[in-house]
This record gives sequence, structure tokens and C-alpha cells, in this order.
Amino acid sequence: MDFGLSDKVPPNNLDAEQATLGAILLDWDSMSDVVTKLRPDRFYSLQNQLIFEGLISLFKQNVRGDTLSIISELTKLNKLEQAGGAAYIATLTELVPSSANIDFYVEQILDCATRRDLIKLSAEIKASSFDRAKDAKNLLELAEKKVFDLADHSSSTQIWTMQHVVNETVTVIERRFKNNSQLTGIPSGISRLDSMTSGFQNSELIIIGARPSIGKTAFALSMMQEIAVEKKIPCGFFSLEMSKLSIGQRLISQVSRVHSNKIRKGMLSMPDLQKIQDAAGKCYNAPLYVCDVPNMPLLDLRASARRMVANNGVKIIFIDYIGLISVENPSANTWENVSEISKSLKALARELDIPIVALCQVARDAEGQEPNLAQLRGSGSIEQDADVVLFLHRDRKIIDDENPVQEAKCIVAKQRNGATGDVEMIFFPSFTKFENKVEE
Repeated sequence: MDFGLSDKVPPNNLDAEQATLGAILLDWDSMSDVVTKLRPDRFYSLQNQLIFEGLISLFKQNVRGDTLSIISELTKLNKLEQAGGAAYIATLTELVPSSANIDFYVEQILDCATRRDLIKLSAEIKASSFDRAKDAKNLLELAEKKVFDLADHSSSTQIWTMQHVVNETVTVIERRFKNNSQLTGIPSGISRLDSMTSGFQNSELIIIGARPSIGKTAFALSMMQEIAVEKKIPCGFFSLEMSKLSIGQRLISQVSRVHSNKIRKGMLSMPDLQKIQDAAGKCYNAPLYVCDVPNMPLLDLRASARRMVANNGVKIIFIDYIGLISVENPSANTWENVSEISKSLKALARELDIPIVALCQVARDAEGQEPNLAQLRGSGSIEQDADVVLFLHRDRKIIDDENPVQEAKCIVAKQRNGATGDVEMIFFPSFTKFENKVEE
């Protein structure tokens, strides 16, 4: 049996299609597995598509499929002749001795179907590229999205046995035991928070909410210093509000502990300058990747996040902030846009299998008090989609040389897989950094 591909027609493997159908007719129990992996349109031959549709119809009716029952079903559907007739169907079981290699046949069908999809997509991209009325940048974004969508749709449903689930779970538990660490995710640098969350976990969407100027960006940068500068864990940062230069200045201020106003004005002493040079050297090789496009379209953000992970091995992404992500749907209201962004970020975290930390403003009525879930600005979808929701709270009092530190609080308002509660911290306004509060 030849499982090769022809170069003169769209990629197809008729032998594999016939072998799959024959194996199903020989062993009807194999249909339960095949139906989760194949759709009728994955077959190249119209005849084979119709036969598989007939087999699915029998499967839904809980009727056992064999040569006679599929011929009867296709006759009832008035599709027998289109499917090649009874003679063609009868030959299918003669092509394979058993269903032993059915997984291999299915993989061949899926491989060819994916290649046909790519050829079709390439043709669509080529045709769109000749249309001068369409913006090239938008075409590129749309092409990338379609390619990734194709990859998503190519994945098949997988049902795991408890043997597999238990084995994999025990392996993870043993690995954690050998690591002798309480953290199973990426550390934030705030010990009490890490104790509650065990670190930021892969596939989770973490929301950090606060009123303006309370320190959302400072909190994110404090965590990124721990992750990228100290722990050397590759980290991505989408700064939709601040420029990369501002981010660099604030990060160096945090690491050097030199007053941010001194850095901004250039009023530095020689000791300050030495601290800054040392901090710059420490930050220089940190695996921190910054994208500072204002009002970034959601499509761009998703594409750039994928590239960060693929090209730079990024293990966690921060987004500052949700309200500045744009959605190309002018007719939609704010609630619908925020809902789309929230669901998309959660899906992206699962797709990339990394934590995504997104900053979010809270409603004005939270001013001066501890925020709560109902005050997340824009949409209840954020609360629903997020795995972890953190709120920052501190007083807006004036800081002087006698009181250079403020008490602050991180409120774990939601944690899908863990406890909630308050985490006491301290905040240094002079270099905009959150740190652990020393236990007395």
C-alpha cells in the first residue's frame, strides 16, 4: 500500500482514507477514538467523506457499523451512489487485515488535510496581498492569526485514562519533592504572596487591580526585578502606558535604590552614579523583553506574545494594562470589548502554557478604601476569567525624609486553586518599589 503524496494534485492519501474506513468497519469499537480526531472534511475524497458521515450517523444512533449497516444508512440518506455504491464500500474491508494500524492511517489523513489547509490559506494570503487597498501591517497580523488558528483547529480531542492522569500527577509531585521548594510556579518576590499562591502557575490569568497611582506598574516591576533580574527567568512586558525609557529608569531606580527624581533630573552624586552603573550592569543581561506600543491592538499583542515565547523562551508575561488594549470592533461597547480581551488573554495563557499577569484599574468608588471584585473596571468577565485576582491598597499620604516608607497591602481577592486573604507589604515611593514587610 502506497502512503506517498502526489505532487500534481492537492496533498491527499486515498489509501489511508480507505484503510481507515475499512478498519472501522472491521472493528467498530475503534470508531469511538477516530470520531474525536477526524471530521468528514478531513477526507479528500467526496466518496470517503460521505461514508464517514454515514458512520458518524450510525454512531450517534448507537447502531453498530459494518458493511451492511453503512450501505443501509447511506441508502436511507439517499447518498449511496455518491459514496461509490455498495460495490466500493464492500471493497474497503479487503484493504486492511485489522484495525491495528488505524492510528497511523488517521495521522496520514490529518497530515494531508493540514497541508491542504495551508495551501488554501496561502492562496488567500496571496490574493489579499495584491489588494493595495488593504494595509500591509493588518494583512500580516491577519495572516499570522489565521496560521495560529489553523494550528489550534488541527489539535484533536484527547481523553486521558486515570492511569495516565495519576502517573503524570505523581511525577509532578515527586519532582516538587526533589526540588525541596514550596513554590511550584514563578516567584513574585513577595514571600507571603508566594506562600499563598505557590508562585504564579502556568496557564493562569492573574489580574492586579488598583486605583490610578497606587502602584500597579511599580508592583509589576518589583516582581519582574525578582523574576528576570534576580532569578534570570525570561519575562515579557507589554507596556501600553509607559515608554521603554521610563521602564528602564524605574527598573534601574529599583535595583540601585537611587531616588527616581534624582535619576529623572540628573542630579546625581558620584556614589549615586556608581550605584546606577552597577544596577545597569545587573539589568543589562536580564532576560526581560519589553514591548511599548501604546493602545496595542489585541491581535498584535497575541502575535507578539507568541513570538516572545517562541523566540525568547519567555516564561511569564505582564501587561500594563487591560484598559489600553484596543479591539478592532468599533460597534461594540466597552463591556463587550473588555470581555473579549479578558477571554482572549485567558485563552492565550492556556495556549502558551505560561502565567499572564494583567494590570487593571478599579472603579472610582474604590478610592480611599480596599477594592473588591465588583469594582474591577469594564466587565464582570475579568472576574470570571481570571484564576487569581490581586488588589493593591495603600494610603496616598505625603512622604518625607522622616517617613520614607509606606505600609501597603496586597489583597488576594480570588484564587481559583487556593486561599484568599491579605498580604502585608511595604512601599518605597522614592524608587517605586514594593518589598516584603519584615515580620516583627
